[in-house]
Amino acid sequence: MAEKWYQMKERAAGEKRLLFMWYVYKFLGKSPVKFLTFFVALCAFCAAKPVREYSKNNLSVIAKYCKKNNLKQTKPDLINSFKNVLNYAYSLVDNMEIFAGDFDVKKIFFDKSQDEEIFYDDIRARKGIFFICSHTGNVNVLRMFFKNKDPMMRSDVNVFLSEEQCKVFNTFLKKVYETGKKKMQNTVSLYPVEEISIETSIELKEKLETGEIAFMAGDRLSSGTSNLTFKHLFFDKEVEFPVGTFKLAQLMETPVYFICALKGENDTYKIYLKRFKQEGTKKETLLKMQNEYVEFVEQITILDPLQFYHFYQLFE
Repeated sequence: MAEKWYQMKERAAGEKRLLFMWYVYKFLGKSPVKFLTFFVALCAFCAAKPVREYSKNNLSVIAKYCKKNNLKQTKPDLINSFKNVLNYAYSLVDNMEIFAGDFDVKKIFFDKSQDEEIFYDDIRARKGIFFICSHTGNVNVLRMFFKNKDPMMRSDVNVFLSEEQCKVFNTFLKKVYETGKKKMQNTVSLYPVEEISIETSIELKEKLETGEIAFMAGDRLSSGTSNLTFKHLFFDKEVEFPVGTFKLAQLMETPVYFICALKGENDTYKIYLKRFKQEGTKKETLLKMQNEYVEFVEQITILDPLQFYHFYQLFE
């Protein structure tokens, strides 16, 4: 039986190897780490048959959808499956740089200047923002904006992560963050998605009311919410999504954004944003939010399927 996301065992490199990579980065810089990462990714790709199969299956589904709609296709072959895994490995290296406070904010661009201005207006207004992100690209780069020296742009960040599935890597990132937080003008609070409660909602709402930011993925189920889902066509396949993310966003009563960051050349990132317009009854708004989010992720994934990081049974 194929594994769901919340059923999979973590495939991290191991705490000691991650710390070794960190020391290489700390003393020699990012380039040597990326060099080593290539071979680590290659070994992992060769050894992990399920990862190869899940990547190929995902690329096949996306390619079929693109062909049907006369869009540019990415061939679901072995080379592109490896590129998919390698891109993911490189994104983890970027996360190390981001959490250390070293990533250059000048390498981050917005797809549309109009979206950028609306985004900046909401930040300056201290409204608090709930970002619904995905596992296409690497949205972690956005937190570099919130370490801004300008008090009107600086915001503390609250991130929801899976503690069960990414325990080793998340623990590693926390250690990196501790070493680099002096470079940041803001703080980052991490919440396990498996432990969200009424108290969590109240605490988060109070934080957002003071202008803080929250990030939560809307495209993966957790073990605690595997039965709280909605189904939606995604690349012409019926896929389950966690309804809790969207209900929590609605409860916050703050601006809601769908967001994705795709990596380009020379370690640059392009930010794609969509501000959700809340209107209608609560039930209508929730359904509209779910529909528009799935459509948004689908549109962004088409731009670069090799940055679609779901190495498990997503499509039935």
